[in-house]
Amino acid sequence: MDVRFIDTSFRDGAQSLWAGGIRTGMIDAVAQDMDAAGFDAVEVPASGNYFKKLVRDSKEDPWALARIIAKKMPNTIKSAMAGAHIVPFEAPPPRALVELFYGRLAEMGVLNRAQITCNTLDQIKRTLPWLVPMFRRIGLKVAFALSYAISPRHTDEYYAQKTLELLGFDPDAIYLKDQCGLLTVDRARTLLPVMVRSAGNVPLELHSHCTTGLAPLVYLDALELGVTRLHTAVPPLANDSSQPSVLNVAANARLMGHSPRVDQKILASVAERLTAMARQEHLPIGAPVEYDCAQYKYQIPGGVISNLKHQLAGLRILDRLDEVLEESAQVRKDLGYPIMITPHSQFVVTQAAINVALGARYQHVIDELILFAQGVYGEDSGYTWMDPNLKDRLLGTQRARELSQRKRTDIPLEEIRRTFGGAGVSDEEFLLRYIMKGTQEIETMRAAGPAKRYYSASAPLASLLKQLGKHEKVRYISVRRGGDSLLMHGGRTQ
Repeated sequence: MDVRFIDTSFRDGAQSLWAGGIRTGMIDAVAQDMDAAGFDAVEVPASGNYFKKLVRDSKEDPWALARIIAKKMPNTIKSAMAGAHIVPFEAPPPRALVELFYGRLAEMGVLNRAQITCNTLDQIKRTLPWLVPMFRRIGLKVAFALSYAISPRHTDEYYAQKTLELLGFDPDAIYLKDQCGLLTVDRARTLLPVMVRSAGNVPLELHSHCTTGLAPLVYLDALELGVTRLHTAVPPLANDSSQPSVLNVAANARLMGHSPRVDQKILASVAERLTAMARQEHLPIGAPVEYDCAQYKYQIPGGVISNLKHQLAGLRILDRLDEVLEESAQVRKDLGYPIMITPHSQFVVTQAAINVALGARYQHVIDELILFAQGVYGEDSGYTWMDPNLKDRLLGTQRARELSQRKRTDIPLEEIRRTFGGAGVSDEEFLLRYIMKGTQEIETMRAAGPAKRYYSASAPLASLLKQLGKHEKVRYISVRRGGDSLLMHGGRTQ
């Protein structure tokens, strides 16, 4: 049986282990080999929040990265998380602006597949009816993600019904997104078969994180249950809170008699170079983790825990991480067990951190919790299951009345464009200014100069000589291959 792989290294792997801190030069150095490795799709950082991350933190141009990916990966389907929001947690922009953004990415060839999470915002009723036709119109394949969670509400029957509802939108794929790494072999043996049956001829994929250490084993069991499309990452961006290693899963699948449709030799080389880059930049290197029962209590996704640690460390309160995790379980229960995925996971953790910092529960409440209680996020969010006392408390605040009076208006695209420079500004520049809410951070990014380059397989000798030439103590470099020789001394070649 053929086993096919969707790579997550550049996006979810980097988010889970490096807080999204993968650099343009790192992707540039390995993209060509990733294109040749045989993946069914490669997830790329082609969404508004990653644009913002690149500009603000890395001081790199996301449109330049998009061009590199499109040029060096022409043969592989490139996939990205996509939806009605260009940037999460912001008010939904006009639909014309959403189409302009994703349409430009599709036109460039950096985006071929939209991954849409479908059971957190009542999207089946409210968003998919216009979003899916728009994605089809600009030439994208569509993959629906059903997020996995453990609660009294999230039964096998729940997921079977959701799968059936999604078939009405004619998806190219459906995948179970186990963002917290909670899926066990026992649960997989009851859940995956009913989803496979419900999906019919639509391929079912599995996306899990290694947070509990179980995902590599669950993947192998999934192959026996009819799921043959697996989301994996390339080391060092695999394991820990990321996805299983493609090298490990492919090798084990082959031993089980399956045929993994990736080139493991090419990917071993990619892993070696990415690991060297990680060490050079002092970035974490993913490793298998021990089984941790606490994950079933907290249910925090890999990408969220990575960013939470990063932020708490920046505030010098990383030592209180365990308190925040403990509090997040209570906040989730109080809210009626929302699935821990964007946006719910972020505001559950944020509210938990505030509760811990202030030493009092819900003394200060973020707007998102009030909106949650008002039902803005839909029935699937779990707000009808909320603790009634907390719900009454939130709905009775002055802030709740203010939020209720807000009118959502669909501002014309032309008006937004005028705000960010007018007709003389290119679509790419306009979209970047919209995402960054102005030009200040963009100007800072451009002043930082070109993105750093890393070792590339396309010119390994030239890259090596260039790096050695930077060291003052290196007086000469001699290279021999067979009867040929090259001597560099003081910058001169002989």
